[in-house]
Amino acid sequence: MPATASANIGVVGLAVMGSNLARNLASREGNTVAVFNRSPERTRTLVSEHPEAGFVASESYDDFVASLAKPRTAIIMVQAGKGTDAVISELASRFEPGDIIVDGGNANFHDTIRREAEISPTGIHFVGTGISGGEEGALNGPSIMPGGSAESYETLGPILASIAAVAEGEPCVTHVGTDGAGHFVKMVHNGIEYADMQLIAEAYDLIRQGTGKSPAEIADIFAEWNTGELESYLIEITAEVLRQMDASTGQPLVDVILDEAGAKGTGAWTVQNALDLGVPTSGIAEAVFARSLSSKRAQREASADLPGPSGEWTVADADVDAFVEDVRRALYASKIIAYSQGFDEIIAGAEQFGWDVKKGDIAKIWRAGCIIRARFLNRIAEAYADDPALVALVVAPYFRDAVAGAQESWRRVVAISAQAGIPTPAFSSSLAYYDGLRAPRLPAALVQGQRDFFGAHTYKRVDKPGVFHTLWSGDRSEIETTPSSH
Repeated sequence: MPATASANIGVVGLAVMGSNLARNLASREGNTVAVFNRSPERTRTLVSEHPEAGFVASESYDDFVASLAKPRTAIIMVQAGKGTDAVISELASRFEPGDIIVDGGNANFHDTIRREAEISPTGIHFVGTGISGGEEGALNGPSIMPGGSAESYETLGPILASIAAVAEGEPCVTHVGTDGAGHFVKMVHNGIEYADMQLIAEAYDLIRQGTGKSPAEIADIFAEWNTGELESYLIEITAEVLRQMDASTGQPLVDVILDEAGAKGTGAWTVQNALDLGVPTSGIAEAVFARSLSSKRAQREASADLPGPSGEWTVADADVDAFVEDVRRALYASKIIAYSQGFDEIIAGAEQFGWDVKKGDIAKIWRAGCIIRARFLNRIAEAYADDPALVALVVAPYFRDAVAGAQESWRRVVAISAQAGIPTPAFSSSLAYYDGLRAPRLPAALVQGQRDFFGAHTYKRVDKPGVFHTLWSGDRSEIETTPSSH
């Protein structure tokens, strides 16, 4: 058993993310880090490989808890689900009122709300915390989205700020809100990430099929885009992926990778919860469905002979530069829609669950460390600073002007892709959403009439207040009613 309670922070779970986070914590002045893993060998390996970290290692929960100074603070970095619950139970049975348990995994925010409600009566603080940036971010500085109580953040905040990425002198961490707020915002972050990746993939596919450029040549295009308004981590790494050659075949690696995209669930959670909240996140949804479709190998093979456009589509040499610029603008416009939809879901979630989420602060902590870090996040922060009650991000002056300048290119790209038979679900759905927002009248009136016909669901009128129902059979008369009368 450790002789003294010397560590101000502990990490439970020492797989890649946990071990990198522990090393990050240990490298910051003022932190002494206790470490524990269910398999002691992993703890021993970490300690032996990084003696400079000065880890306080334990091989039992009792020793781990004893090594922590009060208020004890421990970050759990284990697989979401039953494993997390098991660790929480072990710690909660040993912790005291005022101590802090932090779940840094990709937990479902509903589980976080449940866990916080179960633990709160003991006086122990439970903090669901989103951590973005992958293995590199965990080691060198992630974007961190903690929920939990304001009281717990007084202790935890400085520790998290010491390891977070820094953007323009500000640590990329903020107290998001109570109970599940941190994991909710991280979920939406991942949903936006899905959309962004799909949009980039569609841009690549269009350029390659339309111009015949090689992956390396398209990498140069993405590298150029990364010097302008599209500057972002995902654009940066796309150029690197496209330049990579496969050592065994000599082919571009992107041509060797099987075209089946995996998913870990957070994108689907984003869409599922958007449906529950009544928030259209069509760009994110299409990105999730595109991954699902990519994995339906048997269906895709069986459908290979389905008819499509006759003839091959290519962009004339003289038009290549203009076409690439159209794709760039379409990508930027669609990216704006993805973020706008994501922030709509954050706003709706905050209203539903009673969280005081500051939208501009969320944009700021995403500027560095996380996967969706991008230049224009400053513009998002500015938009919410100028108008905290902004009804939709896309109508803020900067973004409205950006989309206005891109929309003709956007429409050309979606039209060309449809005519050429090239799937661009994220581009297309994002444009449809944009046009839905700006439409003075939608065909939803017909849908509501249909609902009233077969289910007496009632409808409202444009010319007078009240709720109405038509007796569609017989004399087809209209009666004023109330929803409760059906």
